[in-house]
Amino acid sequence: MHLEQYMQERRRLVEDALDRLLPSSTEPPETLHEAIRYSVLSPGKRLRPILALAATEAVGGDIEPVLPAACALECVHAFSLIHDDLPCMDNDDYRRGRPTNHVVYGEAMALLAGDALLALAFELLASCTACPPERVAQALRRLAEASGTKGMVGGQVADMEYQGRDVDAATLRYIHSRKTGALLTASVCVGALLAGGNEMQIAALDQYGRHVGLAFQIADDILDVVGDQEKLGKPVGSDERHTKATYPRVFGVSQSRVMARGEAEEAVRALAAFGPEADPLREMARFVVERDK
Repeated sequence: MHLEQYMQERRRLVEDALDRLLPSSTEPPETLHEAIRYSVLSPGKRLRPILALAATEAVGGDIEPVLPAACALECVHAFSLIHDDLPCMDNDDYRRGRPTNHVVYGEAMALLAGDALLALAFELLASCTACPPERVAQALRRLAEASGTKGMVGGQVADMEYQGRDVDAATLRYIHSRKTGALLTASVCVGALLAGGNEMQIAALDQYGRHVGLAFQIADDILDVVGDQEKLGKPVGSDERHTKATYPRVFGVSQSRVMARGEAEEAVRALAAFGPEADPLREMARFVVERDK
């Protein structure tokens, strides 16, 4: 199956599940639920849940019991985007081709929508009762670590603290591996854990996720310099305006492209022990650096 078709089919599964599992905007508190649905259901790649489903299939599992966990990953991602866009953070007015959450619903409601999404993510993951309880517990820990000070939030703090400062390659890797890489790594590991993957498989997927996460963020940095605003659905040049620590700023666009492709190939090599059932993961590693949005 071609990657585009694979991703379209998995995206449809995820979006149908999200529509079912998110709270209805007709139930109180209506405005909060509307704000949640506005951000989560806005058009997106759904890369994190698709990676989780692809990892599930790579270890021979059934994706249906893992769908709530895949939705949980998208909820954490949406929470991070809502909070990143706030005036106290990146102060961005557009995301995915539409006004950001705080522009539509106000800062206070956007903050609460993000808070609620993080809580909902753990509720959804804990609801995977068709999976072994000890596996669910391990997945919960993975997601918690990837979301907090050891992962996404910690990476965002470092991203803020290094604005306008000179950074080296090690610092860049530290920021990117936490800010973006941690949740992408958790995505494949959560999928494999819930599907019964063994220790060697999960260790390999952990390495895959780390390399894919770094490749993705380097590519994102490049798109912020040379990308098409209409395709991206958000303004370009935001990193430069905020004097953020990025790969193009340190290494230039050309060298950053080489580095992103190198990380993608390392991700593919991490899957050497897997057969053709992991081909979607291999193709997605290359997709993240060749995409234009």
